[in-house]
Amino acid sequence: MADETDAAPPQPPLAIASAVPPEAAASEEVLTVVDVAPPVTEKEVSPPQPPPPREEVVAVVESEKKVPQNLVSFKEESNRLVDLSESERKALEELKQSVEEALRNGVFNSQPQPPPPPPPPPSQSAEKPPEKIEEASEKTEPNPVAESEISTQEETAKDENGQPTPNPTIESILKHESPAKEEVSMWGVPLLKDERSDVILLKFLRAREFKVKDAFAMLKNTISWRKEFGIDALVDADLGEHLDKVVSMQGFDREGHPVCYNVYGEFQNKELYQKTFSDEEKRMKFLRWRIQFLERSIRKLDFTPGGVNTVFQVNDLKNSPGPGKWELRQATRQAVQILQDNYPEFVAKQVFINVPWWYLAFYMVINPFLTQRTKSKFVFASPAKSPETLFKYISPEQVPIQYGGLSVDYCDCNPDFLISDPVTEITVKPATKQTVEILVLEQCVIVWEVRVVGWEVSYGAEFIPDAKDEYTVIIQKATKMAPTDDPVVSNSFKIKDLGKIVIAIDNPTSKKKKLLYRFKVKPYSN
Repeated sequence: MADETDAAPPQPPLAIASAVPPEAAASEEVLTVVDVAPPVTEKEVSPPQPPPPREEVVAVVESEKKVPQNLVSFKEESNRLVDLSESERKALEELKQSVEEALRNGVFNSQPQPPPPPPPPPSQSAEKPPEKIEEASEKTEPNPVAESEISTQEETAKDENGQPTPNPTIESILKHESPAKEEVSMWGVPLLKDERSDVILLKFLRAREFKVKDAFAMLKNTISWRKEFGIDALVDADLGEHLDKVVSMQGFDREGHPVCYNVYGEFQNKELYQKTFSDEEKRMKFLRWRIQFLERSIRKLDFTPGGVNTVFQVNDLKNSPGPGKWELRQATRQAVQILQDNYPEFVAKQVFINVPWWYLAFYMVINPFLTQRTKSKFVFASPAKSPETLFKYISPEQVPIQYGGLSVDYCDCNPDFLISDPVTEITVKPATKQTVEILVLEQCVIVWEVRVVGWEVSYGAEFIPDAKDEYTVIIQKATKMAPTDDPVVSNSFKIKDLGKIVIAIDNPTSKKKKLLYRFKVKPYSN
């Protein structure tokens, strides 16, 4: 799955770095931009700051202890045959042989046998034994006509040399009665037709720790469930769009996995909650909608060896209904069971953000029952750490604005920047002023976006011309930005004379801040 940034055309070199004298930056951090694209060199010369008060340090430590951390982080295994161990390749071959035999014998299409009919009442069976004996005796009597016909057929079934030949009638009957090899497809991939099938089978093997019999049983049960649930028809069904804000796909993580956002806080809407979970029929409809969404997403994955065939899950628990919502618990439990039994190894990472206290308590209860492989995929982040946690796995330009990034919703209009335009991240230390300089070499128009997650800083921008007799132009007067202000500030400036754009962020707080920015150069026009 190619990254969209690969398709972006290169920009002409309109900006270069300039040296900043150490004495000019004695009390602030200065960042000079190397080129139009945001490779940067950073110079940190801020004076040492006193540590935060003791009570603040303790509060931070205590809040971090509440969030469970996994000692082992999950890393996806390769699906290429050359990368598998000898035992894994052997298990894969054994499973393929079992699937081949099952397809040849029609095991996956076999229907459950109907129960045997109940025995007849004793009174009826006691009345007719003589008739049965007579019938049996009639069947055992030899039939001279039939014997003569068989002997005639045997005599004629000889070749020119008098040797007996195979009976074509019997052969044709056996050939006609032998079952044709069935075909089974899963997520658009026919089993045992090409190398993509190996990737599917490896998912079942890994879900059962490469125990072939267990993996085959899981595969067989999944195929049976897919038929009973009517998956092929469900994919194309129209189930409405009222849940589009609950689950959505947007962007990719740093390794190319598509990112799925699950926003449980949407169910705080009482009308939506009642419409979705108030009775068993509505809960089943929600379940079908969720399975349909998953099926459509999976069919877009790349099942070739080495391709991206898993999804990065983000679960937003902000304002999510608490454990007292029985209907939601029922629907969630049912969905989790179906996903666990029939969709093995389709999640690369499970990141939980804006985690409330009650969910952590719930997780600690179920934690002993989870496998180490499952737990290694989990990442938890408190509300204060959620943006930072997402940026660890997803580039800021791919993270939606509501989660701290610069990616706008697909329905919004942003003519200057696309999701493929890269973003530069800078950590602004406590009580430090961070400066970003964009040096310009010719007439142009500079457009930029700036965001400090959570704000609580001052933001300003100015243009400083190279000519000594020219005045500095204030583009954005230094303004205190509150957490309630617009999360992203956009500016543009038409440059007639050579010089530099200076963006200044002053962080007076005792907390580190994450600065995000990107810019674009447009042709100068009168």
